[in-house]
Amino acid sequence: MPNKKIAFSAVFSPARRLLLAGVAASAMAIAPAHAADVTLLNVSYDVARELYKDINPVFEAQYQKQSGKSIEVKQSHGGSSKQARSVADGLEASVVTMNQANDIDMLSDRGLVAKDWAKRFPNNAAPMYSTMVYLVRKGNPKGIKDWADLAKPGVQVVIPNPKTAGNGRYTYLAAWGSVLQNGGNDAQARELVTKIFRNVPVLDGGGRAATTTFTQRQIGDVLVTFENEVSLVRAEMGSNFDIVYPSVSILAESPVAVVDKVVDKRGIRKEATAYLNFLYSEAGQEIIAKHYLRPRSAAVAKKYAAQFKPIKLFTVDDVFGGWRAAQKRHFDDGGEFDKIYGGK
Repeated sequence: MPNKKIAFSAVFSPARRLLLAGVAASAMAIAPAHAADVTLLNVSYDVARELYKDINPVFEAQYQKQSGKSIEVKQSHGGSSKQARSVADGLEASVVTMNQANDIDMLSDRGLVAKDWAKRFPNNAAPMYSTMVYLVRKGNPKGIKDWADLAKPGVQVVIPNPKTAGNGRYTYLAAWGSVLQNGGNDAQARELVTKIFRNVPVLDGGGRAATTTFTQRQIGDVLVTFENEVSLVRAEMGSNFDIVYPSVSILAESPVAVVDKVVDKRGIRKEATAYLNFLYSEAGQEIIAKHYLRPRSAAVAKKYAAQFKPIKLFTVDDVFGGWRAAQKRHFDDGGEFDKIYGGK
């Protein structure tokens, strides 16, 4: 189906990635012909590009109608942890919309975000969530059904780098936790994760780069990524790929926070807070669901129930003692991941 391939290439082409990334220089360098009364910068994770491309104009129109002030939301996208480090190093984000709490905790530790950021919005400041599933080539030629299948000899698994990408980190923890959830121990979990990462041909820096590696570069037998990302691929190139749900996976929340130090300096706290509150509105939740992210609104979740397959989920808190503990043990320099991947 050539038209589908063209559509997908248009969505994920390098030119479009650069356009939507909106890194600091390009996000701020050129003012629009009619500058908005207020400008916000949302620094976000890699595979949320299309989501916020749709959310921003709806919010902007609603805010202007309600307040009489024009507002423009600019975007910056990349691997979640890499983006958080950019903010820590001086990228003046008004808000951060990440795919794991750990990255916002780091900004909190640096004094950029409030210590109680997770209590400032509902649902631990996560207006949406997802989980990790598999995208396989049409017909699933390698017969991949669950986490153990990713460790089999001859299976190439595409996963972004857990050191820089939130979905790489979630994938690692999902595989490890799947062993514990089925009655195994840490030694068995370590063995499984070690075998899986021995099957990873390349560690891309972010989730979208991993998608490109799998779908366009034709590398690998399975891509492990967020449910919303594989659903987007299927929508664009459905004849080429299938989605496989493992027996158990991890709850992948997408937390948000106002960058207090920036908004107070620029006097835009009200607008930044309104933007994040919009994500919880029925209009925001509707857009979230249309992008295959699981909404918090019960009404919207019910409306879109058919597109979200039931799956057993565990949390980082339940299995790993929270993100800080998981980060220290598994992803800090010299941690479990470095030992596992260093011995690949």
